[in-house]
Amino acid sequence: MLPVNLEKAMFGVISTPVLHLADRYEVFTHLAANGPTAAADIAEELHIDLETTERMLLVLTAFEIVQRAPGGRYSLPDAVHPFLDPHSDRYIGGFITHLVQETAGRTPLLDSYLQHGKRSVDGSDPQSFASLYRDDQATGRFLKAMWDLSFAPSKELAALAGLAATTHLIDVGGASGPFAVAALQHAPGLRATVFDLPEVESQFKETRSVHELGDRLTFIPGDFFTDELPEGDCIAFGYILSDWPDDACVQLLSKAYRACRDHGRVLVMDRLFDESRQGPLATAAMNLTMHLETQGRHRTADEYITLLKEAGFSQCETRRSDSDKHLVAGYKAEPRQRHL
Repeated sequence: MLPVNLEKAMFGVISTPVLHLADRYEVFTHLAANGPTAAADIAEELHIDLETTERMLLVLTAFEIVQRAPGGRYSLPDAVHPFLDPHSDRYIGGFITHLVQETAGRTPLLDSYLQHGKRSVDGSDPQSFASLYRDDQATGRFLKAMWDLSFAPSKELAALAGLAATTHLIDVGGASGPFAVAALQHAPGLRATVFDLPEVESQFKETRSVHELGDRLTFIPGDFFTDELPEGDCIAFGYILSDWPDDACVQLLSKAYRACRDHGRVLVMDRLFDESRQGPLATAAMNLTMHLETQGRHRTADEYITLLKEAGFSQCETRRSDSDKHLVAGYKAEPRQRHL
């Protein structure tokens, strides 16, 4: 009998595509809305094949993604429900789609990386984000994935950040605005500006409209490597620095230092390795996807603090959330009153 961890890792090649298809064909949407349901009723309601539906549900049951009651009625466990319900702000369907449609297509590169190294293999490739933003559809899928991955954790991070005394937040590489929206919802007196590539702006406008944020939320198009950053008293990097190597991170943080008003601060929000680097699992897995999809990596809190100090920030500290995304802050000069 295989150890459970080995068995689940080995059959992950089956479970992730099944997870994606169950989301795509609204099996989870049906279960979230209707509660315990027989496979035959799910297949009939959704106009999909019964035998395939049943076999997929049995895989998801074995992986404890769904539960099967006596008599064959399937349901979503309470712990899983909000992550697979499209009406929940914790829904991760967009990110699962990204893993299947983008990340899985790049995993064969690991073989070449092992033999020749990433730099040799990727030398002639376009920049990571040029590929991710290659057309409107790809841009929309990627931004949806980032929203699903970020919005729920951003609510907790906005509370941890202590934004009551902040006047103007600059969300660098803020995409369609998950952290900016969470921050504005948490701090009614705050204004926020998302600074990102021009390709993002149409998706951003939709976010601003849906959340009815008006002129509290603005967008400035630009490239954070070739342009200076807009000025504010809080400069945020959410899931940005993990895309880049250390020297590029120091370059970006140095720009943030120049853009940050006196006694302001920078927020780095990202997955963190434990100091032992033995986990968490999601951080280790995403660290490998960073290798495949970007030029970056995940770091420990102390590694981020080293980068912050090299860029000129002081009084650095870490605030850990209950999710897998945490906050590291650094101040520009000694703050008159600390907000973390």
